[in-house]
Amino acid sequence: MRSPGSANPNPMYGPNRFKLGVFSANCDGGLTMSLAPERWKANWDDIVAMCRIADDAALEFILPVAKWRGYQGQANIYGRSYETMTHSAAIGALTKRICVFSTIHVPLVTPAFAAKALATIDHITHGRSGLNIVCGWNQEEFDLHGVTIDQDKRYEHGLEWYTIWAKMLAGGPEFDWDGQYFKLKRVSTDPVSVQRPHPLVMSAGFSPKGREFAAKTAEALFTTLTDLDQAPAMLRDVQALTAQHGRPLALYTMAHVVCRPTRREAEDFYHYFGEELADTGGQAYHRQQRATKAGAGDTTVARPRENRIMRETGKKYEGTYPGVYPLVGTPDDIAGEMARMHAVGLSGCSVAFLDYLQEIPYFVAEILPRLERLGLRQPANIC
Repeated sequence: MRSPGSANPNPMYGPNRFKLGVFSANCDGGLTMSLAPERWKANWDDIVAMCRIADDAALEFILPVAKWRGYQGQANIYGRSYETMTHSAAIGALTKRICVFSTIHVPLVTPAFAAKALATIDHITHGRSGLNIVCGWNQEEFDLHGVTIDQDKRYEHGLEWYTIWAKMLAGGPEFDWDGQYFKLKRVSTDPVSVQRPHPLVMSAGFSPKGREFAAKTAEALFTTLTDLDQAPAMLRDVQALTAQHGRPLALYTMAHVVCRPTRREAEDFYHYFGEELADTGGQAYHRQQRATKAGAGDTTVARPRENRIMRETGKKYEGTYPGVYPLVGTPDDIAGEMARMHAVGLSGCSVAFLDYLQEIPYFVAEILPRLERLGLRQPANIC
């Protein structure tokens, strides 16, 4: 990750060796395709309360998901969601130190609009905004906007979008742009961002093209892992890309946390919502949309689905989100697994819960002190 100086207020550049954030809490269901009645409802006041707990605990980031349609099925998770730029502006104003990402689909938002919006959030938060840049994959979501994704050219489109966005926030005189995807006149924005030359950029990608795009544009790559055995090859690929493009790239993954005082309690609860009450219709819809994308000529590698618990039990756990890393067990189990994540080269991970507001206090109270004792994080009052 770039080093903008010790005065940068964005905690993504902070001292903790293993960084943590909350993922997908702006959407109902979070990271579960489950019919469990306890699943996250994404009520606004609950989102605010949860984000304030994360902020007080000195977690590094809030990462919302940009969704325009749900995943159908009986639960239709993501059917209810908050738009991410307005979400992050509001959460940023209600918190003190956590980084608030805006997840932006580049086919739907012009680079000039995004530059103005991210600069606004960066001033609201005094330098704590971040951009999660997404080039899009689910055509059904974009049909709502009357926009068609060119699956074969989406990363080229995204790179030109990013170049304009970054040039605007860097400041300087007005400029015209005559590119393949954008024809723009007298481009500028004021104010520019607090963070220089622009807010921190994260890019989500699992395919080779997605990783290369991240290496060209981002400070952080957010990808999927279901087993730490996958990490060494992925890290070698990322290191090769960073050497090629001359810019560091921190690697993050996403995890679902089920933490209980005993391992049996945690595993039973995971089985309850992930297997017994799985929304198989939502999973079928997700697989169908992924297959449609691959059938359109995209070179995306299929996202890994099988995780450790699936292999050990022979269960499908279709109530879990495809590609998510399961952190299921006691506080010692989960802190130890995060230590292993750090040992293989991950810079951090996002966490999600079946019910964020009910479960994050236990995570903060039990897991964070263990990570501090392992030397991976500092106490919240120091960060």
